Amino acid sequence: MGLFERHQGLIERAVQASAERGYWSAFSEMPSPKVYGESAPADGKAAFEAHLGQRFELGQAGQGAAIAPEVSPYGVALGVSYPVCDAQTLVDAAQKAMAAWQRLGARERVGLCAEAVVRLNARSFEIAHAVMATTGQGWMMAFQAGGPHAQDRALEALAYAWAEQSRIPAQAVWEKPQGKNPPIRMRKDFEIVGRGVALVIGCGTFPTWNTYPGLFAALATGNAVIVKPHPHAVLPAAITVRVIRQLLAEQGLDANLVSLCVTDQPEVTQALATHPAVASVDFTGSNAFGQWLLEHCQQAQVYAELAGLNHVLIDSTSAYKAMLDNLAFTLCLYSGQMCTTTQAILVPQAGIETDEGHKSAEAVGADLAAAIDRLLAKPEVACAVLGAIQSDATLARIEQANAGQWGRVIRASQAIAHPDFPQARVRSPVLLACGAADEQAYQIERFGPIAFVVTVADTDAAIALSERMVKQHGALTVGVYSTRQEVLQAITEATWRSRVALSINLTGPVFVNQSAAFSDYHATGGNPAANASYADSAFVANRFRVVQRRQHIAA
Repeated sequence: MGLFERHQGLIERAVQASAERGYWSAFSEMPSPKVYGESAPADGKAAFEAHLGQRFELGQAGQGAAIAPEVSPYGVALGVSYPVCDAQTLVDAAQKAMAAWQRLGARERVGLCAEAVVRLNARSFEIAHAVMATTGQGWMMAFQAGGPHAQDRALEALAYAWAEQSRIPAQAVWEKPQGKNPPIRMRKDFEIVGRGVALVIGCGTFPTWNTYPGLFAALATGNAVIVKPHPHAVLPAAITVRVIRQLLAEQGLDANLVSLCVTDQPEVTQALATHPAVASVDFTGSNAFGQWLLEHCQQAQVYAELAGLNHVLIDSTSAYKAMLDNLAFTLCLYSGQMCTTTQAILVPQAGIETDEGHKSAEAVGADLAAAIDRLLAKPEVACAVLGAIQSDATLARIEQANAGQWGRVIRASQAIAHPDFPQARVRSPVLLACGAADEQAYQIERFGPIAFVVTVADTDAAIALSERMVKQHGALTVGVYSTRQEVLQAITEATWRSRVALSINLTGPVFVNQSAAFSDYHATGGNPAANASYADSAFVANRFRVVQRRQHIAA
């Protein structure tokens, strides 16, 4: 049985799920021994610990001296070193490996990629420990987002890749009638060809969830892939690349089809991104480097997810406490270190109507601060939800916010002691108040646990401000709370014009910064926060070309 046949049911179910957009997940999000095996938790932790203090070998070409760039936000002594490989050597090896990968055909490519995803799922505990230790995510998020949810995103990309490629016939007979004369008959063959070497640049906060879509979309459509992880979160990517390389070697294919480029030198990444052989670049991260890629990578298709100004409008609510609890969790989850986390909360200057009576704008801010305090009252809950702060730059921003540099401090950020990791950099959110005119405060992304309660003239002004913010600065998420249908319709139409996802009256266990594979369209590609949607066929369709050949069929 070939790999496609082995996983055909899984692939076809993923295609179906991506078309229906309902709930479906291929892999369990709960780290349960009943699902993953009784020894899976201990085996995964042991596998992670076996990497610590060791040189991570991949057997790639062009290896030189090793570097160990990762520093754990939890204070874990990582000490994992990675050989630095010559970028040109990696490109040369990738190009050489593509010929056999193309000959394999779309069906077997997708089957092999599906096998890789299944193998990654089996190593979810190991990967989760690696994600947690390098990014600062809490354990449950590290397991879910780093493991099953990321694997679902990989499978989602495979579903689109298979749907796009499988509709292209391998061969056709073309027959044109010629009246009384014999028809003209030709055989036409159609070959799916990858565009070239793909470069996938990882981010420091979600090194699998944000990397897998581009990695598997490019691979399944016939391209070699070089993964360039963020220097602060290399290990999850390294484990992933090793799994794929081992599988390729088992199948008699050149493992250099997928390689890891570890560097802490931006100029190396820039040279690789602009290399003539690199045909696509996937990137999640800062505006500055994302814009540099879009400007300079003229030879490649760039898929860039950048910073944005995510925000929520509050007009009115019939569930005031539930609204505040939902917003509090949104702001606290992974200390706001998510590309979808709300930064600005727009509140009419005259206040809002609620099921608990009228609330002034000042009261909304104070009550939201109290909701955050309630959520974080137990240290074990606080640490599980907040995780740890990934970068020094985010810590510096928190201090600036605490000092009132960008607005009146409603709630200051505090350091929280972690019961298991004494050196962990855990910080609670800081909540600031400012007016709509203070655009230099809230209309610049302040990545991390920093949010603004912004007073606006009224709801109409909030809707207009929302649309302008998205068009000018971009956003991945917008939320609204209102009991008035005319307000919901107005903000809905505004988000159509600004092309951003909208969440309405979230008061339950779903939050605006969460995105579900196979159902949610993560980014629209229609505003400055992202130039592509990461959950549709367009994300894969431009990664391959169809080359035809034709010849006459003898009478």
